[in-house]
Amino acid sequence: MRDFFKYLFASMLGFFLSIVIVFVICFVVIVAAISSIDDDKTVSVSSNSILYLNLDQAITERTPKNPFGNLPIVGGEEKDGIGLQDLLKSIKKAKSDDNIKCIYLNVSSPNAGFATLREVRNALIDFKKSHKKIISYSEVYTQGAYYLASAADKIYLNPEGALEFKGFSSELTFFKGTLEKVGVEMQVIRVGNYKSAVEPFILDKMSDYNRKQVTAYVGGLYNTFLTDIAQTRSIQKDSLYSIADNYKIREPKDALNYKMVDALKYKDEILEELKSISGKTKKQSISSVSINDYAKNVSSSGDSKNKVAIVYASGEITGGEGSDTEIGSERISRAIRKARLDDDIKAIVIRVNSPGGSALASDVIWREIVLTKKEKPVIASFGDVAASGGYYIGCAADSIFVQPNTITGSIGVFGLIPNFQNLMTNKLGITFDGVKTGKYADIMVTNRPMTEGERFIIQNELNRIYNGFITRVADGRKKSKAYIDSIGGGHVWIGTDAVQIGLADKIGSFNDAINAAARKAKVKDFKVVEYPDVIDPLKSFLDQGTDRIKTYYAKQELGENYLLYKQVKKVMASSGIQARMPFEAVIK
Repeated sequence: MRDFFKYLFASMLGFFLSIVIVFVICFVVIVAAISSIDDDKTVSVSSNSILYLNLDQAITERTPKNPFGNLPIVGGEEKDGIGLQDLLKSIKKAKSDDNIKCIYLNVSSPNAGFATLREVRNALIDFKKSHKKIISYSEVYTQGAYYLASAADKIYLNPEGALEFKGFSSELTFFKGTLEKVGVEMQVIRVGNYKSAVEPFILDKMSDYNRKQVTAYVGGLYNTFLTDIAQTRSIQKDSLYSIADNYKIREPKDALNYKMVDALKYKDEILEELKSISGKTKKQSISSVSINDYAKNVSSSGDSKNKVAIVYASGEITGGEGSDTEIGSERISRAIRKARLDDDIKAIVIRVNSPGGSALASDVIWREIVLTKKEKPVIASFGDVAASGGYYIGCAADSIFVQPNTITGSIGVFGLIPNFQNLMTNKLGITFDGVKTGKYADIMVTNRPMTEGERFIIQNELNRIYNGFITRVADGRKKSKAYIDSIGGGHVWIGTDAVQIGLADKIGSFNDAINAAARKAKVKDFKVVEYPDVIDPLKSFLDQGTDRIKTYYAKQELGENYLLYKQVKKVMASSGIQARMPFEAVIK
């Protein structure tokens, strides 16, 4: 009888859990369906409206199609994001929209790289040509936030708020000591003295080569940052440098005294000013529309038969299908091929925002670019970063556009093979034994150190891949291999330097690249189409639901240390030969 009730209760529990799971899945499907319907709706904009520009959300390459954005675990990293092109087109439309009276910019800590921020900032500057005002207000401005806000007509800061203006710093974390303590040896093979992605695992501080390039990279970003702010705020660049260098902005009144802001105001005072601009009385409500809603009205890109295709290559480069945030060689090469075979598509823009990844996957994508360029123009537009494999896939384009603060280059390769023998045997007491039919049958195993013969083989393979890399760059850039080798070696350059040394052609925006592609194809009236198709959000959820939940809880537990965890996990998981950016610097 006891067993009967035990099995009965187990069956009831299983039935109950099944009902719960079915309910959750049905709920998710319903939410997705409702959200998809809502996403297709345009938004009515009242006359005398304020365009509310919330730029604390993620500015991604494409607007996420995420119907689960309001569910914290399910929504994941895509919550509250907007695509760069949608954002730029919305600001441009608002410039000539009679219903929009001004832009209210609210930003504290933008989630985007500096090249992306510069694109948005330039769009805001162009908006002001309409003689409509941009009002910026925040309780706290980080340096990235202030960079955007400096394009506004008026910058307001809360009287008890804070404005960060202290210069840039970049800090790298090294794990050599930790690995030694646990008995793990990182065996490194690389080509290029500047290819320093492996340094955190074999050194306890930056090499001289890496320090040199990080200094140049951070200095180049900072120079663009100061130059742009000086122009819009009418403050001498040297004065801005002195303000930051001596940390003169220590309290809100300092920001006002040094003319970094126009006034110290509370939110209610800002609302009163916005009412005045939009012709409202004190008792009337402000008519406003968020940039995310407004973007729904500008999704159309014309109806011409002639098309210019944008192929988005965003994220790390891997083999296979990838995702909307990861460049899968199969998915991206298929998208390029599809655009090449479409006779209505007259030119292609490959939009690259990638630190690199698999060398093999990069070459697969490169091949499609080469084939396409024989039939129609291909222009590359580099975003925040197009380094290593990211540069590899774009180097064959007819022309390359960068921002002054785009990170590019890093022409080099490396291999990273951990040796866990000491950890397993001496720390945990685990040993290994086996048989093999040849001397190299177990090459690249991780339970023993490499032999000299194995190292020789792998080094030769890296040399071969590096030679192929510089050959492809030399052919694409019409330079000698010797010259590309001299500026390669894993060296990272910012956009202005990349143009000067011939790794890029022009300083220009995303839209400049699109227009250049149309001109080269000799078409004036054209429609912009985007590839590859965005992955269905419901399918993405069903495929990656477990990973999303793990990521959510990891972020909750680790906080700011999540980035550190992510970097370690990424490098430890890297297999095969990598063409990856030599460091992942976080600018503070």
